[in-house]
Parts: sequence; structure tokens; C-alpha cells
Amino acid sequence: MKIGSFEIKPLLLLLVFIPFTFIGKFLHWNEVLLFVLAAISIIPLAGLMGESTEHLSHKVGSGIGGLLNATFGNAAELIIAILAMSKGLHDVVKASITGSIIGNILLVLGISIFAGGLKFSSQKFNKTTGSLNVTMLALSVVGLLVPAAFLAVVGKDGLAIEQTLSLDISVILMISYVLLLVFSLKTHKHLYNSFEDSEEEHHGEVWSSKRSILTLVIATIGIAFVAEVLIGAVEYTAEVWGMSSVFVGVVVVAIIGNAAEHSTAIIVAMKNKMDLAISIAVGSSIQIALFVAPFLVFISYLFGKPMDLYFTTFETISIIVTVWILSLIVQDGETNWMEGILCLAVYAILCIAFYLLPH
Repeated sequence: MKIGSFEIKPLLLLLVFIPFTFIGKFLHWNEVLLFVLAAISIIPLAGLMGESTEHLSHKVGSGIGGLLNATFGNAAELIIAILAMSKGLHDVVKASITGSIIGNILLVLGISIFAGGLKFSSQKFNKTTGSLNVTMLALSVVGLLVPAAFLAVVGKDGLAIEQTLSLDISVILMISYVLLLVFSLKTHKHLYNSFEDSEEEHHGEVWSSKRSILTLVIATIGIAFVAEVLIGAVEYTAEVWGMSSVFVGVVVVAIIGNAAEHSTAIIVAMKNKMDLAISIAVGSSIQIALFVAPFLVFISYLFGKPMDLYFTTFETISIIVTVWILSLIVQDGETNWMEGILCLAVYAILCIAFYLLPH
């Protein structure tokens, strides 16, 4: 859509919901309505944050750009999680981590593979990077599975020790992610060259550094305020809609935080750039598992309510199933639309199960 000489992206039209969110908060509107308004408002803000980060990456170079993407790529989910943690909603935080991991792979990648498969009978990608992605996600599974297994062995008497174990695991996960950045941006950069070429073609005009930084700051502040409204209404909304806090975190919050990024993966898949689509979808899950999750554990100590990495049995099983499905998809180096249906079917099954979980 164009107004005069300016092009307005459809996603940015959702920005009109932001003032209504603040007006509703000031006038104490119904919390369910506030939740809906805040959820819609976060989507365009997350989109602006992601776009400004990508444009800024072109100015500062691939090394620092990679760090920027690692920091801000999942910033919307991170801000929402920190605010939820400040209110003691650890279940929602952990569920949003689970939801982001399985949602990016099963929902985002599933739709991307399906949409791309409708235009191309098969789409090829780099098997080496695909296998590495599965390996890194397998590491996250170990990090989430060990605390649960530890408590199963030692019982409730091991709660204090399990907290220390979670902190130690978080350090290992964070170090692993930093080394992954070194691998992808330095020592084995050639494996990711096709991603950079595709990104240059996809972005077209590059914003100035001043515009990118200003947009990033404004979007970050906007998300922080809107997310506070969202988290403040989440418990009441979950109760009214008959949903558990786990379902809200796994499905609702995870989709909201990743909505803008989701559209990019689908668009590039339809342009036969499956390498880039997988990089976006799976890479985001890796960031959540190896960067965001341990970072939240560290931050939780500032609130005096340390968070551990003990996830529910069903959350852990869901992540294991998701990584297993991904390993099946990447093993031959190509995709077709039926594999997209497989991902979406598994995601639907998991969502139904999470919805039916007792509160």
C-alpha cells in the first residue's frame, strides 16, 4: 500500500492498536480485551525490531551483526518472558520457551515447507548445516531433560541441588551458543554464504544506521510497555478462556512473539530459498534454547526468584518429538509439501494436548 511517496507495509497497519492498548489500560477496560489489544500490538513492534536489526547488521559487518541478531532476534519473547518472570509466572516463562522451540520448527518451518512445496515439487538445502542445527537442538534437549531426570532420581530433597544444576547447565548452553556463533561467523562461514547472499537480495534498500538504531530503540520501548499490559492480563484471560497457563505460554505467547519473524521464513521459502527459511525458523529455536533460556535463568536471580530448567514431562517430550521430526526432514537435504503437512499435523496434536492439560 502506498500513501503519497511512502510505502506502508500491511503489518505496520496493526500499529493503530497500540494507542487503544494504552487507553484501555488507563481506563481499566476488560482484561480479556486488553490482552487481545496488547497481543496484536506486539506483532508490528516485533516486526520493526527484527527489520531494524537486520538493516543495522549490514552496516556493522557480519560479525557484530551476528551478535545483534542473536541479541535482538528473539527480543520480543525475551521482554515478555522477563516481565512474566518479574511477576513470578515461571510456568508461563518456561511454556513460552517450549512454545517458541516447537512453534518455530513445527509451525513456521511446516508452513514454509508446505507453501514452498506448492510452487516447487522439491526444494533442496545444505544438509551439513541442517544436521548441525539438529545437533545443537539435541544439546538443548539434554539440557532440559537432565534436571527432570535428576529430580526423578533424588526426589524433592534434591530441589536445592537441582537449582545449582540448572545454573551450571545454563552456563554450558550459553558457552555453546557463543561457540556456535564463532563457527557460523568465523571458522565455517562458507557454509552460510548462501544465507548472506539471499538476505542481500531479500532486503533491497538498506536503512541508515541512525534510522535503524532509532527504530530499534522505539520498538523495544514499545514492546516493553505493551508486554506489561499483556502479562498483567494473561492469568485472568487464561481463566476466562478456560486455558491453562502452560497452554497460554506454549501457544499464544510464543506465536505472538514470533509472528513477524514467521512471515519472513514463509516468504523466502516461496522464493525457493529453503536454506534461508530453515536458517530463520530453526536458527530462532536454537537461539531460544541455547541463549534465551539460560539468559532468563541468570536474570531470574535479580528478581530474587531463581528459575530452574525443570520443565514438565510433557513439555520435554514435546521438544524431543520436535527435534526428532526435524532430524527426519533434514536427513535427505530436500523437502516437499507433504513434509510440511507432517510438521503441521504434529504441531496440531501437541497444541490439542496442551489445551487439554489440567490447569
